[in-house]
Parts: sequence; C-alpha cells; structure tokens
Amino acid sequence: MNYQQTLNYLYTQLPMFTRVGTSAFKKDLTNTLALCELLGNPQHKFKSVHVGGTNGKGSTSHMLAAILQTAGYKTGLYTSPHLKDFRERIRVNGQMISEQTVIDFVATHQPDFEAIQPSFFEMTVALAFDVFAKEKVDIAIVEVGLGGRLDSTNIISPLLSVITNIGWDHMNMLGDTLQLIAVEKAGIIKPSIPVIIGEFQQEIADVFIKKAKLENSEITFASEDELKVESKKLKGGTLDLLDVDVTTPDLNTYNLQLDLPGTYQLKNLKTVLSAVDELRRQGFNITNQHIPIALKQVKTLTGLRGRWEVLNRNPLTICDTGHNPEGITEVLKNIATVPYQQLHFVIGMVNDKDISKVLAMLPTNAQYYFCKPDIPRGLEAESLKQKAESFKLHGEAYLSVPAALKAAQANAGKNDLVFVGGSTFVVAEVV
Repeated sequence: MNYQQTLNYLYTQLPMFTRVGTSAFKKDLTNTLALCELLGNPQHKFKSVHVGGTNGKGSTSHMLAAILQTAGYKTGLYTSPHLKDFRERIRVNGQMISEQTVIDFVATHQPDFEAIQPSFFEMTVALAFDVFAKEKVDIAIVEVGLGGRLDSTNIISPLLSVITNIGWDHMNMLGDTLQLIAVEKAGIIKPSIPVIIGEFQQEIADVFIKKAKLENSEITFASEDELKVESKKLKGGTLDLLDVDVTTPDLNTYNLQLDLPGTYQLKNLKTVLSAVDELRRQGFNITNQHIPIALKQVKTLTGLRGRWEVLNRNPLTICDTGHNPEGITEVLKNIATVPYQQLHFVIGMVNDKDISKVLAMLPTNAQYYFCKPDIPRGLEAESLKQKAESFKLHGEAYLSVPAALKAAQANAGKNDLVFVGGSTFVVAEVV
C-alpha cells in the first residue's frame, strides 16, 4: 500500500475515536501491552514526561518539547489529535515521521493488527513508542489521549507526570463529576515519580494529594508556586507574541515572549516552568538562556497550530481549538482583548457531547455561521443552529466549514473580527 492507502486502511479497519466517538474508546491497556510486547517493549527504551489534563496539555507538551530541543536534547513528541496530517502526532526534534515509516510499520504488523484488533489510537501509540526507541531519543514528551488511567499512553514509566487541570469534557466516558474525571486523570501518577498539577482546584485537589500520597510521589501545584508569571500587555496586544515577565522566588525578573499568544498560555507557562525545574533537579542541563529562545518559536520548532492563531488580517480572522466550557471561557477572555465592531463567529461541534454549557456562554450579539466538521461525529449544522437559537444565538447554517468561513469573511467589515472554533475539527479545516 502507498501512504494514502495505508491511512485509509487505518481509518476504516480500526475504530478511530476522533471520527466515530465512544465506540472506539477501549477502557483497557491489554491491546497496547500486547502490541508493545511484539515490538520488544519500546516504551522501556527511552526517558519520558507524561502530560495529561483537560485543557492545555497540547500547548504544555509542545512548549516542553521546544525547550528540550533548544537545550540540545533529541526530543520525541507524541500528541493527538492531528489537524492536517496523521504524522503530526509523532515528531522527533519537531520533524514529523516520514510517510515511509508509517507504510512500513503497518505493512510489517498488519497480521498482528488482525490478531490483536487494536483501536486506531492503540496502534498509533505503539508506532510512536517504536519510533522513539529506534531513534534513540534522549527524552519524549507523551501527551495523554483521553483520560489517563486507562489511556494507551499509560504504559510508560516517566521521569515526571504533569496534569494541567480538570474540566468538563468526555463525561460520557470519564464520569459526570469533576471528582470522577480527576480520578481518571490522576491515574497517570506513578509510584515514586514526581507529579506536577498545573492548577490548584479546591474541589478536586484532594484527589491528587491522596493519589500522590498513596504512590509515594512528590506533588507540586504549579499555580501555587512562588514563581510569578504576568503578561505585560493585554489590550490589543495578544495577536502575535505574548509579552511575559517572570519573577523567581528570589525576586529575579526576566522577560519572555511566547509565540503562542493566547492569554490562557500564562497558566500553561507556569506548569512548563515548574516541569523544567523538576527536570533540572533530575540532571537535565536547561539554562535560563534556552527557555526564552525556545518559547519565542514554539510553533516553528514543534509545528503546533490552532492556538489563538491569526489566519487573516483583513478581515482579522482568528481560530482556537478551545471547545469545552473551560476552553471557551479562555477563548472569550481573549476575544475581549481584541478591539472590534462586530463579532462573526464560525462554529461547529460534535454530536456526542452536551453542548448546552458552551452555548449558554456565547455572546448573543455576535453573528453566527453554523457548520458541521467533516467527520462522522460532526453535529449537523441545522441541528446546531436550532439548539443555538434556544440560547438566543442567531445566524445561518452552511454546508461546510470553508463555506461558513467564506461567508463570515465576506460579511465582515474592516473593523470586525471573525473567530473560528467550537471544535478542534473545525479548526483543522481552516489552518
């Protein structure tokens, strides 16, 4: 098979969560362990950092990878989902794996797939670990796919576990309370391996504290650290670089510029800097010079897209992958920093989540362009429009994401803002 035929095989033969939803989610590590056993257990052949959480784990993973690359370490990076190309999920020093690597892996192990019947995600995790072992990476940043405790990535023994925060997402699989979701996320905390929690959330902090105590793991809440991270300018100044002052516990201050300009990155930055401190304690040579160099070019070094990203200047068009209540809260904060006359909101969602919380948060004075992301899980545009109207959100339904964006940009005046979001899969079609 060529590359496209190989991808078609993976998408059709193996259930893929991002396309079909819950039916592809397996609450079991058996298949991943069986695949990795066939590969010689590559997950034991490289050092790693495991990154979970509801929001911010992708940005946090990419920032950490950029810093380690800049410090001279050969760095693997595993993230999901991809936006444009399957190979975005697996990178070494920012470079996607080759098409031939994917072809060869599937061709070699197709009989194993038939016997084990892994999910798309289980296969992808096995491929990533195989690549990192063969490439002899110095360290790999491994992002959790969904949840934590039973996620396929949770067969590694990392140097450090990171959990960014807990929010309302995937409740149909992880639980319908924050406490239940937190228990699943806390499942990546390993015996005697330090863990960093990005945000101290009063109602669930005990879940992590108890789990860390049970595992004899040192726990740090990055948000409670004495390290101060403050944005120097917000109003109208967050389109390209986020200008940040960092004050250390001994009151030394230095400046950083992030090329991930969403103001929500300030939370992720504290988590990243806390993780860097822990890696330094474990012997990694990361200097204060490496950090600003890396963070000013995260997108260039790692290929990250879709985080408060400017797509067009005239009319000003911005997209963001934030899609759950917590993510949309941060998106709306960023929209509030941009001067505009009228907001044109291109929005699409998936059909297997409760979208009421998000719709209730959105501004009623925006013009909406409803669309369906081009995946089986996509919510029909007309259905989204009808649901949105019950929250006093008004606009038209369009046949596709590109059609909705084209209409929004055509209708926007020179001082208007076009925002594209609601789902990672909507953003995937415009970046």
